[in-house]
Amino acid sequence: PDYVSGGSSSGSASVLARGLGAFSLGTDTAGSGRVPAGFNNIVGLKPTKGWLSNRGVVPACRLNDAVSIFALTVADAYLVASLAGGYDPQDAYSRANPRTAPAAMSGQPRFAIPDTLEFFGDVESEKAFNQALDKLVSNGVSLVKIDFTPFKALAEQLYYGAWVAERTVAVGKIFEETPDVMDPVVRGIVANGLNYSAVDAWKAEYLRAELSRKINLALEGFDALVVPTSPTIRTLKEMEQEPVLFNSQFGTYTNFTNLADLSALALPATLREDGLPAGITLIAPAWHDGALAA
Repeated sequence: PDYVSGGSSSGSASVLARGLGAFSLGTDTAGSGRVPAGFNNIVGLKPTKGWLSNRGVVPACRLNDAVSIFALTVADAYLVASLAGGYDPQDAYSRANPRTAPAAMSGQPRFAIPDTLEFFGDVESEKAFNQALDKLVSNGVSLVKIDFTPFKALAEQLYYGAWVAERTVAVGKIFEETPDVMDPVVRGIVANGLNYSAVDAWKAEYLRAELSRKINLALEGFDALVVPTSPTIRTLKEMEQEPVLFNSQFGTYTNFTNLADLSALALPATLREDGLPAGITLIAPAWHDGALAA
């Protein structure tokens, strides 16, 4: 109870972890379908953007929002996604599955791992991730280090670049007419979007496209990229002191995913020596959701 349960969509993860439902839905823009799964020791399926319709969902960033699924097992999560997913002509960002991606991984999977890993001084989290890697290897997975620079650069764009302005658009009238009703931290982030011009936005899109291409090329030949779901976990008191910084740290291995049009599956890995959960996430190109689940 002393620890944060994940940020936005954490309510959906918490009620599932408490046994109040068989599954629940989240929305994942930066990592809200994965970090709460990691902090609650459950499964979080972050589908390919556009697979599940966003019609009726209050947007954060329409270009990057994805309805996600929290469940106790991968089979449950994928079943819900399969039933709920599909092309919706009334959602301008909905997409039809081209059915060109593999339906399963190879018999001896090759996973990429970042060549540099950051845990922000959380030794327990680092130990737990290394244990998870050892378990993967013992199960026949081969691990290959890759340059994480473009992933990190793209992750930083979501909150520290012109992409913030899309959140300002999403909030709209509330921010313009009744800003006092907003949480002051959120209001500060949203207000920052007014500092960017249309020129900045186009530059940000060109950079996103270039980094996204580098990321997708780097993942060629691999079944997935494996990362810690979150590099660390924080107490509620710590979050009150540094809400923006610590939320940004949580997104170290999640923020780039939707910007690069990737699919992701957050999994329970192990319990740390202090009893807190530590999850891993498998990340793959768009429409590889079925292969990740398999």
